[in-house]
Amino acid sequence: MRKFLAVVKREYVQRVRTKFFVVATVLGPLLMAGFTIVPGMMLGMKSGGPTRLAIVDQTGKMYERVAKELMSGKKTSEDNGDQAPDKPPAASNSKERVDQSGKLFRGSYLVEDVPLNSRAIDDVLKDLETRIQNRELDGYVVLPPNLLKEGKAEFRSRNTADLFTGNYVVGAISRAVRGQRLAEARIDEGSVEAASAPIDVKTTGVGGKESKGEVSFYLVFGVGFLIYMTVLLYGQFVLGAVIEEKETRIAEILFSSIRSFPLMMGKLVGVSLVALTQLGIWALAFLIFSAWAAGASSINLHIPAMMFVYFAVFFLMGFFIYATVYAVVGSMVTTTQEGGQLALPVVLMLVSGLYLSFNIIRSPNSSLAFWASMFPFFAPITMLVRIVTETPPLWQILLSLGIGFATIVGLVWLASRIYRVGMLMYGKKATIPEVWHWVRQS
Repeated sequence: MRKFLAVVKREYVQRVRTKFFVVATVLGPLLMAGFTIVPGMMLGMKSGGPTRLAIVDQTGKMYERVAKELMSGKKTSEDNGDQAPDKPPAASNSKERVDQSGKLFRGSYLVEDVPLNSRAIDDVLKDLETRIQNRELDGYVVLPPNLLKEGKAEFRSRNTADLFTGNYVVGAISRAVRGQRLAEARIDEGSVEAASAPIDVKTTGVGGKESKGEVSFYLVFGVGFLIYMTVLLYGQFVLGAVIEEKETRIAEILFSSIRSFPLMMGKLVGVSLVALTQLGIWALAFLIFSAWAAGASSINLHIPAMMFVYFAVFFLMGFFIYATVYAVVGSMVTTTQEGGQLALPVVLMLVSGLYLSFNIIRSPNSSLAFWASMFPFFAPITMLVRIVTETPPLWQILLSLGIGFATIVGLVWLASRIYRVGMLMYGKKATIPEVWHWVRQS
């Protein structure tokens, strides 16, 4: 036990005193927030000058309306319309994600009318194509004579990858056509817009407490993503430490004074304490920030204390499952490059658990959610997501923990047999038959 505690202390103190630990503790939350917030802001940001568009109005009466809608940049009831009840706060497909990000984007537009003046439409479009090639225009819109009847127009853009501008132009034309149809039908356009205004719905959770759906969604996703990142990061630490000791042949010296099993467990426990220290600092900072923000915001984000306990327990379960596998991988290879290649399936299992959480957020009590939360390699993420979304029965949580910790015991037993032989093998990467032979002979 004394030697085991010495290994734990060395692993813990050595890593906590590094500059990387301090920098990661301070910048970690900022980087994670940046990875989730900044891309959305960048997608919705318009750089460069105004978008220059030409409008060919063959109807003779739509140019003014379309130009007004394009240059107004206003949000209408279509932009703020109700979301379908069966869809999560995040868009469920790529087109909806583009639409939602595009709502943040209202670029400035320069619009010009291109009359036909008795010219053929093909000649006009040819001139416009030349202007686009010369970068005098960013695009043009063709409003055919039967636009109001058939509802079909054409938008030619120099940059077809700019989906935000395309969606905005389509929305502007749609609003203009709707307004013209209402005017020709002698229906007051203002009354229709007032009648189409969305309503405000108060969303409440368990116990009748008001809940912000978007906040709850991002909290659930954030918890799953945090588990994914921390388990992956600290699992890689274990892999790197094992390979380093093998490359430098320190393992030969260590095995002369300590058995392989307490050495391996000391590494796992030491690194897990480092992770818990860092997560504890982040949790304390989060609580302080939440207490400060509660007085300045209308969003009441109540997180039960038991949720932090669940987070710590499932993090430890996930860490020991994956870190043990990483230790086995490290003992089987001879270089860091080989370790990265052999660890790829492990990373894919962790990523699969993260992707399953998207479906579980929508249906936390489905059969898929149940079995995914029972599979030990997915459970650290999927069961925690179920708990935060809609807490399952206690027996399911205990069953998931039981299966997970039983898996840890089996993996540790298996890893101890592989670790002892693998750490003393040099020159080539171990094959599966060789590893199986080590397990049987140990």
